[in-house]
Amino acid sequence: MIEIDNITKIYDSARAVDGVSMTIDTGTITVIVGTSGSGKTTLLRMIAGFEHPTSGSLTMHGENLLDLPPHKRPVNTVFQSYALFPHLTVAENIGFGLEMLGKPRAEITRTVDEMMELVKMTQMADRQTGQISGGQQQRVALARALAPKPKVLLLDEPLSALDFKLRKDMQLELKRLQTETGITFIFVTHDQEEALTMSDRIAVMSAGTIRQVGGPRDIYDQPAERFVADFIGDTNFLPAEITAFEGDSIQTRLSSGKTVKARGHADVKQKGKVTLAIRPEHASLASEDEGLLAGTLGEIVYFGTDTHYHIALDDGTGFVVRRQNQPEIKAAYASGQRIGVRFGDDVAQVLRD
Repeated sequence: MIEIDNITKIYDSARAVDGVSMTIDTGTITVIVGTSGSGKTTLLRMIAGFEHPTSGSLTMHGENLLDLPPHKRPVNTVFQSYALFPHLTVAENIGFGLEMLGKPRAEITRTVDEMMELVKMTQMADRQTGQISGGQQQRVALARALAPKPKVLLLDEPLSALDFKLRKDMQLELKRLQTETGITFIFVTHDQEEALTMSDRIAVMSAGTIRQVGGPRDIYDQPAERFVADFIGDTNFLPAEITAFEGDSIQTRLSSGKTVKARGHADVKQKGKVTLAIRPEHASLASEDEGLLAGTLGEIVYFGTDTHYHIALDDGTGFVVRRQNQPEIKAAYASGQRIGVRFGDDVAQVLRD
């Protein structure tokens, strides 16, 4: 639906966005995730038309968007601040954009009713936005943006001001709205968990560039480089050496001298020293002599759903094992205890630095 080709945005001498290229499919949720200053909001603003790129092209269904001013583009934006009118009611806020477009009164009334039902705010129609909660304000902002039926809805960290539980509820609500409307969503966030939860596709940004694009499972299970593995989710990094290639598997030797098969992208072709990434939930604890690696157990942190075991490996590397809590599992480990770590073949991912 949208094709971004080598887009660059330079402020003075700073490259806020540096040669970004990606495509966005119709009827999907694409999440752009990155740290503050990574360029994700600038990229979103260029799609909206609030910023003009220094170079590159931006098309929708083959039409050049850069020739269109913001109000002529078939997109709408939901901002982090919601930007609602406090002196207007919920219904008036939702209908405001339609009035600016000169829509007939009957159409405005019908669409506002549809939008209030969609976001479950019908009972609040006559309340001013200062009289409703933050979560309800967020629903009003969504309804107002959806009312003109844009082809693309841009969302710039719209959940960041909400508390934890409400943010979780709204993530599911947004997915429901996208499914029911079929509108393409482009969602910007710095929250890695939110990116995994919300997305059909994730673009990970850093320093104005896209480091990897893929489905949430691909990004999590097969990060292309150390930055992506470290930024998306919790990850253990181990020094290792590639000793052989066996079909789709890569034979590696750990610092302990023991060997394990790992996965890697197609560009991993040479033997030598590498870094392995292992997610904490993909490893398990073992006795010292049964583990692939051994070390001393440090902090044991209880999280309710699971427990994190922090281990100082003998090679000086830190390692965390995450184990889901079950009623029948009793505390069997103590800080200071010698412990082993093990994980299966093809669990570890070979990274390029």
